[in-house]
Amino acid sequence: MREDPPSEHAESLWPKRDRYVWVAEGVRNCYSKYRWSRLLKSWLNSIYLFERGFDPDTMRVERVSAVECVCHGREGASTDFFYMYSCMFVKLHVRLPFDNFTMGVLRLLNVAPTQLHPNSWGSLQAFRLLCSALGLEPAAKSFLYFYVTRPRDPCSWVSLVGRPRSCVLDGFTQSFKNFKDGFFRVSMEAGNEPWYMDEAGVARFPLYWTRSPTKWEVVSRDTLDVASRRVVEVLERLPPRAPGKWIVCCYLTDDPGRDVCGMFSCSYIGSRVGLI
Repeated sequence: MREDPPSEHAESLWPKRDRYVWVAEGVRNCYSKYRWSRLLKSWLNSIYLFERGFDPDTMRVERVSAVECVCHGREGASTDFFYMYSCMFVKLHVRLPFDNFTMGVLRLLNVAPTQLHPNSWGSLQAFRLLCSALGLEPAAKSFLYFYVTRPRDPCSWVSLVGRPRSCVLDGFTQSFKNFKDGFFRVSMEAGNEPWYMDEAGVARFPLYWTRSPTKWEVVSRDTLDVASRRVVEVLERLPPRAPGKWIVCCYLTDDPGRDVCGMFSCSYIGSRVGLI
């Protein structure tokens, strides 16, 4: 028989937070199944959230209250936190802490982690692994060179739209029909330095949903820095529209880089890119 703490049941009587009218109704009226600590603990026992070598005891993964929505801000919490969707870890193999590339993309787009649609997270994850397989250092601007965004009003999830005739990855079309009610909080345990804050105490990416996501437009290659331009030049020599969904699946293999290259003709990639 299901037994949840009375305090968690009582939260359903709390008043709703109605000051997020700038967010689309489909976002601000969706609540999380992880309001129940029992469900969150059970899920956490089945998945690993952290990069190898990272001490998980420095971070806190918490349930949300019955009246929290993914678009809510800090709302008087004692410490900063951010929301994450469970599908990011299960289907897209995102791990904490984020690397500089991931934080840079979120910062340039001016979106919180859950404000970027899971399909777009799939493209980001595929780009990371593709660059790693080719010995390239992924950069936020080199990734966004291949995309534009069209933020909505009222605010909803932001999606990346591939540039016509200039997209290294195909559209990540994985269905995420049930992702909306699977969010929880992530923060640092007391006494640990937050990796998502810089030395001045400023967040390295938006922790909470923003009212003004960046409308990312087509950029010229000439505007990129040298390192980002090099990444773009190499990737544009590959066959167009690599299958992003398959690349993400390679996170599960023993040698992801090898298996990503195996999805193409290795000799073809080598001759086009100059690796062999």
